[in-house]
Amino acid sequence: MTQRRKPAPGRLIAATHNPGKVRELGDLLAGAGFTAVSAGELGLPEPEETADTFQGNAELKALAAARATGEPALADDSGLACDGLSGAPGIYSARWAGPEKDFRMAMQKVEDGLKVETTEDGEVDKRASFICVLSLAWPDGHVESFEGVVRGQLVFPPRGDKGFGYDPIFVPEGETETFGEIEPERKHGMSHRALAFAKFMDYLQS
Repeated sequence: MTQRRKPAPGRLIAATHNPGKVRELGDLLAGAGFTAVSAGELGLPEPEETADTFQGNAELKALAAARATGEPALADDSGLACDGLSGAPGIYSARWAGPEKDFRMAMQKVEDGLKVETTEDGEVDKRASFICVLSLAWPDGHVESFEGVVRGQLVFPPRGDKGFGYDPIFVPEGETETFGEIEPERKHGMSHRALAFAKFMDYLQS
């Protein structure tokens, strides 16, 4: 069995060019003694996401950044999986927003897709999950991965401007506000990324 490996506190490469993810990862990492430096800040290219799972793409991005910098790198791959769309957009969540990262368009695409899938009795299946996999990679190819999942319901039209991506159409179970309406500090304690990060923290402290 391969022994688990832990990074030393300090600088940690955040293998993302998404400003929203950089902020969230930076906030979460600060409490663990790490300073996040993004791939975007370092001018690293964005690798093509060719895997067919969240974990595969997270590992691919983390490994690319780790090998480019010679330092451990943390990447996440996350997205919205809609029950009524057979799990779509899933790993294609960012791509549904197009090259301009237009998530208003992407959210409209989700709504339009669900309308097409309306059942005979006129019901729309608005159940969905936000999924996040965090992968920590070293330049030699060693990887540790952690998954977080939040179940919830979709709402239309979008509500709130505090989050990013699909946050304005997702209401987590047990809540009445969308991730776009919930204060960021509170979201950080309950999001799919926070759940994956909690597993990452348990691993660091074990």
